[in-house]
Amino acid sequence: MFGDMMGMMNKLKEAQKKVEETKERLHTVLIDEASNDGKLKVTITANRTLKTIDINEDLLADKEMLEDYLILTLNKAIEKATNINEAEIAAVAKEGMPNIPGL
Repeated sequence: MFGDMMGMMNKLKEAQKKVEETKERLHTVLIDEASNDGKLKVTITANRTLKTIDINEDLLADKEMLEDYLILTLNKAIEKATNINEAEIAAVAKEGMPNIPGL
């Protein structure tokens, strides 16, 4: 039983290491999102770090419209990044979990 416990602990440590490696890798996964008309483009990482914002000059004349564009486009990008992030982390965590009876 003690050997089984040590094996499970080692598997858990390996899984934790893989999750951390995946989190680091997700810093390099870029998600591009644009407004429907292409006047605003953003790039964020799968860890939801904003990398670039490209704003068409037409939007600079109207502060409220620019704010609306930013909110809508950033929220779409963040949603995509969150989905990728959660799926990747869940897959790595599930893969590394030991087979524990009853769980």
